[in-house]
Amino acid sequence: MNPLRRTLLGAATVLLLRPLAALAAWQKEAFGAKSAPDALKSLGVANAAPSQDVVIEAPQIAENGAVVPVEITSNVKGTTSILVLIDRNPFPLVGKFDFAEGTLPFVKVNLKMGETSDVRVVAEAGGKHYFATREIKVTIGGCGG
Repeated sequence: MNPLRRTLLGAATVLLLRPLAALAAWQKEAFGAKSAPDALKSLGVANAAPSQDVVIEAPQIAENGAVVPVEITSNVKGTTSILVLIDRNPFPLVGKFDFAEGTLPFVKVNLKMGETSDVRVVAEAGGKHYFATREIKVTIGGCGG
């Protein structure tokens, strides 16, 4: 067999198997949880402390619950991950974002909300958890409520 062909086949195999590594990190139990406390428990989050260093920027009233823009910043030193949960969604855990050391822990995301609910953000830093909560009111048909 040609060495170049063997090298190319090996590289193609590695590239094809790479997406499977991402599935290994999938936290099925957490994302399948039906309540925010269950999702947090399955991720090992206990005794999260409230913090003003976790900042949630979002509209107070969202006319369209299908697209609710939210910006999250953690000013907690050494933040390694951010969790986003919507308490009253059928599956509350919206996302888990991991950050490398020295990276600015900032997330901008469009959330889908079925009804008025608290958006809860949990930041992990140094093995401890810090959270902030913000209520977002979702109007029905954009008419207020």
